[in-house]
Amino acid sequence: MEGLGLVVCGEAAPFSTALRSLVNNPRYSDVCFVVGQERQEVFAHRCLLACRCSFFQRLLGSEPGPRVPSPVVLSTVPAEAFLAVLEFLYTNSVKLHRHSVLEVLTAAVEYGLEELRELCLEFVVKVLDVELVCEALQVAVTFGLGPLQERCIAFIEAHSQEALQTRGFLELSAPALLPLLRSDKLCVDEAELVRAARSWARVGAAVLAQPVAEVAAPVVRELRLALLAPAELSALEEQNRREPFIPVEQIVEAWKCHALRRGDEARGAPCRRRRGTLPREHHRFLDLPFK
Repeated sequence: MEGLGLVVCGEAAPFSTALRSLVNNPRYSDVCFVVGQERQEVFAHRCLLACRCSFFQRLLGSEPGPRVPSPVVLSTVPAEAFLAVLEFLYTNSVKLHRHSVLEVLTAAVEYGLEELRELCLEFVVKVLDVELVCEALQVAVTFGLGPLQERCIAFIEAHSQEALQTRGFLELSAPALLPLLRSDKLCVDEAELVRAARSWARVGAAVLAQPVAEVAAPVVRELRLALLAPAELSALEEQNRREPFIPVEQIVEAWKCHALRRGDEARGAPCRRRRGTLPREHHRFLDLPFK
């Protein structure tokens, strides 16, 4: 009786190299994509994409036959990121770069490529730095990537002053900024955090063509104004008259905390010190020190 067959494998490297040579190769291709704002043409092979990714199976299912390569427009994904996705689909491996990994991650999430998503997440964690962390946080919040969000927040908590000065911080959405402003572990003084939040709101106001106060409304309540000294609070109040940013009642609450000291207003998050809060004379009346 003939025994069971045995699966034998040749070398993987030549196979992978051969398939990699087909990435964006017009020879034998039967589908053309026009990708990114630059509208770059990218050539691919319909059967390979369809068998590797359900997103492309759905996308290409109703397209014309292989002899009529109608361009498929994907304007939201940059060409470099799309080529990285194709490289992974063709070879099950991909070369990632710090400057484009978040775009590849975004594409992986949108196309339902879980293995590529995990590879991107591992790479992001390895290369995370001050310039990248806020952009990574935004991606994590947008797509509900909880572990990455936690890593980004922990990194910003440890490098708060540097992170607040980056372009990525100014471009955060309100939902991405909220968990930062709620953190007790930020290594930054409240006065500096107020200035950073105002700068963030100004950028948002310019982009959205909305008043600064309107842009700031979803997050501004997380600023702990009672930590500021009376002179600082007075200066902030004067600046707020010239450029509305913080609700007047929030400033009034901070003044109440100063007046009552150990009253109810001196208890809870609005008066709780952060890791980077600089000491001020009135802090001795706050009985909730940072832990």
